[in-house]
Amino acid sequence: MVMVEDGSVMQNVQEMSSSNGVVADKQAAPAESRDGKDRRSQDIVWRNVVLMALDHVGAVYALSLIPKAHPLTWIWAYLCFLLTALGVTAGAHRLWSHRSYKAKLPLRIFLAAANSMAFQNDIFEWSRDHRVHHKYSETDADPHNATRGFFFSHVGWLFIRKHRDVIDKGKKLDFSDLMADPVVVFQRKYYKSSVLLMCFILPTLVPWYFWGESLWNSFFLASILRYTMCLNVTWLVNSAAHMYGNRPYDKSISPRENRFVTFGAIGEGFHNYHHTFPFDYSTSEFGLRLNPTTCFIDLMCWLGLASDRKRASKEIIEARKKRTGDGSS
Repeated sequence: MVMVEDGSVMQNVQEMSSSNGVVADKQAAPAESRDGKDRRSQDIVWRNVVLMALDHVGAVYALSLIPKAHPLTWIWAYLCFLLTALGVTAGAHRLWSHRSYKAKLPLRIFLAAANSMAFQNDIFEWSRDHRVHHKYSETDADPHNATRGFFFSHVGWLFIRKHRDVIDKGKKLDFSDLMADPVVVFQRKYYKSSVLLMCFILPTLVPWYFWGESLWNSFFLASILRYTMCLNVTWLVNSAAHMYGNRPYDKSISPRENRFVTFGAIGEGFHNYHHTFPFDYSTSEFGLRLNPTTCFIDLMCWLGLASDRKRASKEIIEARKKRTGDGSS
């Protein structure tokens, strides 16, 4: 395990000129409105609004199917939730966005498949937006800027076109490491097909084939309800964990420690710590406590599928608490 002795050394990503044209998102807002006012766009992406509305209506309906479904379908839906979450937390977030540990090819393939089950944009786009979020947190260059309110940072940022600063500042970051990973490139190339298979077809067919669950129940419980729940616990990291909780590591930044989010997002709610020490593979100073994602990564290291976990040293953590923390821990 690699111990990092300075929280400022590995903050976020280096500012470098990117050669990837993909950074220029096609849904970027115009540089400014016709009357020359605020560059913040209110252009609504109606497709996203409609799809998210239908998805959440379907999830509410799915709740009524729970008593009618086979108990094994409940277990399968929860297992799919955990796999989905790991594709985001251990995969797109801790591995590809922050490079906080190394993973061998079999593990990267597994995490890419789980990430397609999450259907939250491909690994490259997710990691790209997340690096920009860390580098320019709580500014107009932050894709889900929490200063624009809970709804915007939770889901509203998906309903309108991106602020031009997200695109302009994003071009200054280096994403060459992502495009150098063949697993990331493959998933990006076949993303739509992999989402169809992993997010909807596989979760639906398993209960139907193995224990005779109806396709209707399988689809709404293991696909729609599971997908919607995972979306919202991920979004809570952007919204609730930037607004509610304490700041024991750095009181000058918005991200906070939020136990509710930690529980729902399998370890991602230690957010003040994470933004203070973004290179730490555990996103927490407490190791395995309330952190299933850390448990998973440690297990993969024990199996020889992962290595080089980066950690902030205890001395640096304590010094940072005393220097910039709010005194709550």
